[in-house]
Amino acid sequence: MATCIDACRTGTTQDDDSRFCCIKNFFRPGFSLNRKIHHTQIDDDDDVWIKILEEAKSDVEQEPILSNYYYASITSHRSLDSALAHILSVKLSNLNLPSNTLFELFISVLEESPEIIEATKQDLIAVKERDPACISYVHCFLGFKGFLACQAHRIAHKLWKQKRKIVALLIQNRVSEAFAVDIHPGAKIGKGILLDHATGVVIGETAVVGDNVSILHGVTLGGTGKQSGDRHPKIGDGVLIGAGTCILGNITIGEGAKIGSGSVVVKDVPPRTTAVGNPARLIGGKENPRKHEKIPCLTMDQTSYLTEWSDYVI
Repeated sequence: MATCIDACRTGTTQDDDSRFCCIKNFFRPGFSLNRKIHHTQIDDDDDVWIKILEEAKSDVEQEPILSNYYYASITSHRSLDSALAHILSVKLSNLNLPSNTLFELFISVLEESPEIIEATKQDLIAVKERDPACISYVHCFLGFKGFLACQAHRIAHKLWKQKRKIVALLIQNRVSEAFAVDIHPGAKIGKGILLDHATGVVIGETAVVGDNVSILHGVTLGGTGKQSGDRHPKIGDGVLIGAGTCILGNITIGEGAKIGSGSVVVKDVPPRTTAVGNPARLIGGKENPRKHEKIPCLTMDQTSYLTEWSDYVI
């Protein structure tokens, strides 16, 4: 651990200060520990990185044992792209694929792709706002495998578009092994994405996921067999997909739709409607489906359609 610049305790040596986790020099040059965030919400996504640094400082003050980990993962980095490249390289490395090799690959992609970092910030905000289990941006950044899998996919997708398919598929494989999330690098994913828990999520090559979509664990966006070409679902903006759902084939889930947990969807779902069951049916019926006003990906409400006894309630 780097030696502290200033003594934390009177009459102690620099080594003592290091052991007691003085964190003044953990932050990027020019960053003041006295700098304050004067708002309670992130009004400008450029503040996300500043907020992460603030939270890291607070965490280390509460749990000094984390100082080395936070230094390596967050506070030694000058920017979000460097920290992201580091955490992904550590999580996805193995004996034959060292972290320094992955870091160089990841940082080279991120530095030339500001749109990925913008999407990363929007994903962090989405997780913090929608998942009550998320206590901080740092919590998400270091420990939410759905978030990390999504960011690794963004890098793999960039490489896929650059015709670097072998390395893109390698990243897919490592993400699948490390996070139990299998997203083909050809899939197109928007920003503001929440993969809640994320275990068992599978997204196929020609799938398209819009902005501000919330997907729970065990969801498959897959094909229906051995078709080639455009064969995977298209998910509109603001959609909520419940746990254990299968959406199969080149179908469209309309903007703001809600798919109930455990459903199997093989036909288009209109915007602002709720589909549930196996095979999935529309709440209110096909001719006059009940529509909701609130955006389901934001409310994360998976049970409000159960207001009356129906075929879907035992």
